[in-house]
Amino acid sequence: MTGLGALTADYQSGQAEPKDVAQQAFDAAVRVQHTDPKDPSLKAAQKYLDAMFQEYGTAVTIQAKGGDAGERMYRAYGLANFAHDVLLQAQPALSQRGCDVAPLL
Repeated sequence: MTGLGALTADYQSGQAEPKDVAQQAFDAAVRVQHTDPKDPSLKAAQKYLDAMFQEYGTAVTIQAKGGDAGERMYRAYGLANFAHDVLLQAQPALSQRGCDVAPLL
């Protein structure tokens, strides 16, 4: 998430290509898909984050082609908010079990 955030900032300032940002988002989705969380809240967050990265990558691709990416970007941010809410609510219990989700919040 950190790498994508930095690349997105570079894209917004014109220093990164949209194809690179979209690919980073799609790659992040694949990495999230390959995790195997056991905790129900982490499983829920995994699904939201996977969908968020997919939507964001698609939005950047559409925007790069001159299309209206608003709906896809809106979905991506909504999914990010859902993941945030799940992790925020689960944070105390996860922390007690040694799982620090603070960097994701």
